[in-house]
Amino acid sequence: MVDSVVWDIGYLVSAALFIIGIKRLSSPKTAPQGNRLGAYGMLLAVLVTLVKMYTEGIIGFELIAAGLVLGTIIGYIMATTVEMTEMPELVALFNGFGGGASALVGLSEILKRLQEGDIPDAGVELYATWIAIGLSGIVGWVTLTGSLMAMGKLRGGFYIPLTKKDDRGRRKWVSFPTWGPPWLNFVKGVILIGCVSLIGLTIQEPENYDYIYSGGADMPVVVSLLNSMSGIAAAFTGFVIGNNVLIIAGSMVGAAGLILTFIMCKAMNRTLTAVLFKSFGGSARESVSRTKVGSDPEEVAMVCDGISKCVIIPGYGMAVSQAQHAVKEFADLLESQGVEVSYGIHPVAGRMPGHMNVLLAEASVPYEQLIEMDDINSELPETDVALVIGANDTINPVARTDEGPLGGMPIIDADKARVVVIIKRSLSVGYAGVDNDLFYDDKTMMLFGDGKKMMNELNSSIKEL
Repeated sequence: MVDSVVWDIGYLVSAALFIIGIKRLSSPKTAPQGNRLGAYGMLLAVLVTLVKMYTEGIIGFELIAAGLVLGTIIGYIMATTVEMTEMPELVALFNGFGGGASALVGLSEILKRLQEGDIPDAGVELYATWIAIGLSGIVGWVTLTGSLMAMGKLRGGFYIPLTKKDDRGRRKWVSFPTWGPPWLNFVKGVILIGCVSLIGLTIQEPENYDYIYSGGADMPVVVSLLNSMSGIAAAFTGFVIGNNVLIIAGSMVGAAGLILTFIMCKAMNRTLTAVLFKSFGGSARESVSRTKVGSDPEEVAMVCDGISKCVIIPGYGMAVSQAQHAVKEFADLLESQGVEVSYGIHPVAGRMPGHMNVLLAEASVPYEQLIEMDDINSELPETDVALVIGANDTINPVARTDEGPLGGMPIIDADKARVVVIIKRSLSVGYAGVDNDLFYDDKTMMLFGDGKKMMNELNSSIKEL
């Protein structure tokens, strides 16, 4: 048998790679290296665990090989087929799998202890072990089911496989509601109390199988919080099975996710409680009654001719239309004419933290041109043209008031630029369900249509000047 110190050293090196990797992620220049270090750390942790289990006779080589092959195939398919615009859904799904894995490990551990009769005597050890297992299960299942709900919301709904299809050959599409009945939070509270009570019952009767099959969730939560919960579940699982690298890595993921969650809440001017238990915008969506005459790409091209500074403000519409490469071409055309170009990035633009940064990096936009909201706002009053692509709530001036769901939310001050160009399919309201007065401002030019199509037409018009 291999000395346990060997495994501890492997886990220690793995944890060190995680910590150094996270540190390197703090700078755009070192982020790729940090990402690789984190991947190396995870690879080492997996290899150490598999070798340990093999040498201890827990699993055979056939099972290890089957798991590696299956995981490789699934990972390769997802890495090569998932579009960049679907990354938020993929991240939510991965978070859910992490939580589900932790819950299953906790469940297998308690079943193993019950079958082997390895139940600690009443006291601190029993309380600590069973509480850790219970919390691992609760947090893990909540993370899994909550992540699946979040993924469905990001996709806009889900299909129900009915026996009949409509006249277009499509199955029924059901949207997730953005609101819930008043009693829903009460039900959530009852479920939570019930889960905690079950942990208490397992401590009172640890040999009773009937108490251990529980869990579930039905709540919309942000992806960053789900990420944190998957880490917390992993940390609890680490305590249960005595795995140091799970404790360290899970604690880091949990802490980082919570920090990011509170940053995102601040950017949305919402409390964490409101994110978990209240709707955003709700069912009372404003109806658009005003009209605005749209401009054409040729007009916008003439406005951009001879300017000195342009700020590009991307939103989810850019991601949906996959217009990032056309946006980069637009910036290159302006820069070739001596125009200073930068990008204003709102913290919650898109559907996951850093969504716009990832898309623009894919289009080879220099990171130095990506300016955070607080910094870009000071430049907008001196900006000739603010080009908005698919953003709505993050530039809505009504947020400067205390009214409505957007009241008080920090926004990018696009309306302070001399001319505002907004590319959007229509005048429809954004996610918060609030109309945007900026659309109807005299200095605003609306380009109605698909983001990528409009950008390509605008680029062609600039080339023809």
